[in-house]
Amino acid sequence: MTTNLPAHYALGRWQHPVDGGQVQCDLCPRYCRLHEGQRAFCFVRQNVGGVIYSTSYGRATGFCLDPIEKKPLSHFYPGSAVLSFGTAGCNLGCKFCQNWDISKAREIEALSDAATPEQLAQSALDAGAHAVAFTYNDPVIFAEYAIDAARECRARGVKTVAVTAGYITEAARKDFFETMDAVNVDLKGFTESFYRKLCYAELAPVLDTLRYLARETDVWLEVTTLLIPGHNDSEDEVSRLCDFVARELGVDVPLHFSAFHPDFRMLDVPATPPSTCRRARQQALAAGLRYVYTGNIHDPEGQSTRCPGCSALVIERDGYDTRHYGLQSGACVACGTRIAGRFWQGGLPDAVWGSRRKRLVIARPQ
Repeated sequence: MTTNLPAHYALGRWQHPVDGGQVQCDLCPRYCRLHEGQRAFCFVRQNVGGVIYSTSYGRATGFCLDPIEKKPLSHFYPGSAVLSFGTAGCNLGCKFCQNWDISKAREIEALSDAATPEQLAQSALDAGAHAVAFTYNDPVIFAEYAIDAARECRARGVKTVAVTAGYITEAARKDFFETMDAVNVDLKGFTESFYRKLCYAELAPVLDTLRYLARETDVWLEVTTLLIPGHNDSEDEVSRLCDFVARELGVDVPLHFSAFHPDFRMLDVPATPPSTCRRARQQALAAGLRYVYTGNIHDPEGQSTRCPGCSALVIERDGYDTRHYGLQSGACVACGTRIAGRFWQGGLPDAVWGSRRKRLVIARPQ
C-alpha cells in the first residue's frame, strides 16, 4: 500500500488484481481495469502503486440545506431540512445530465469544501437538519466516504439519504445501502438502448438494485424518471416502467416523473411539456400505483399526496412548500388509512423548512 498520499485519498474497498498488472474496481458494473496511475470512468478512483484509491474522500463541491422534497422524497419526513452535498465525477455518462458541472468535473480542485465524516454529521445536527443526503453526483462513486459519514450520522440520530442511479454491483450494494435510511433511485429510462446510447451504461443492473432495495432491505425507496421528449416518454415505455414498479417493487413505492430541460449535450432537445408529466402520472395511477408525483413543473395536484383509502388530501404541496398536512402518526386523519412512508410521530413539526436553500461552510481543504 502506498504511503504519504493526500488526506483525500482513501483505500478502495472493492477491488482485486487481474492479469497484466492491472487492478479491477468491483464497485460498479463497469468493472474498470486500471493500469498504474490510470483513473476509472468515474475519474475519482485511481490505481496508485497497484491499489485503487478513492481520491475525493472528505471533499465536496459544497454543502447546502435543502428541503427533503427536492431529492425528491415525498414520503420521508415531509417538510424537513436535509444537509445535501456531492463530490466530483460519476460512473454514468448521461448526455442529458442536469448536474453536469459537478458530475462531469475532471479536476479534484473543483472540490472546494471539506468535512470529515464526524464534522459532516455534527454539522447536520447543529444546523437542525433531519437528514444528510449524498446527492448532486452519484454517491456510489464515493461510497467509502458516504458509508463512514452515514455511520457517524446514525450515531447522532441523523437520518441518511442516497440519491443514486443505482449503478452498483451486488458485491458492494449491501455495504452501501445498509447505512442508508432512504434512497431515491433515478431510473433513467426503461430500455437497454436508452441506457447504452444516452447513459453509456446498462439497464439490467439498475433493475437488480431496485429489486434488492424493495425486497431485501428496510430502506425507504422512491423512484424518479426524467422524461425526455422523443427518448423515453412514449406511452408504451412509460406503461412498461409503471408495470415494473407495480409488479416488482410494489404499489406503495412512490414514483416521480420529472420534466427535462435542455442541458449538457442535449441542448437540441426541447423541454418536456407539463402535459407529458401529467399524462405519465395518470398512466401510473391507472397501473395501480398509489403515490405518483410530477416534478420540475408547476402542478400542485401532481405534487400532493392523497389517501389511497378515501382520496382525502393528506399532504398538500406546491413545489417544495407543504401547505396542508392531514396525517397523524402516518395515518390519514379522515379515515385512518396508513400512508406508506416514514412520517413524524404526531402531526407536522412546527419547524417546517419549506423551499429555502442555505449554503453551509463546514471546513476548507488543507
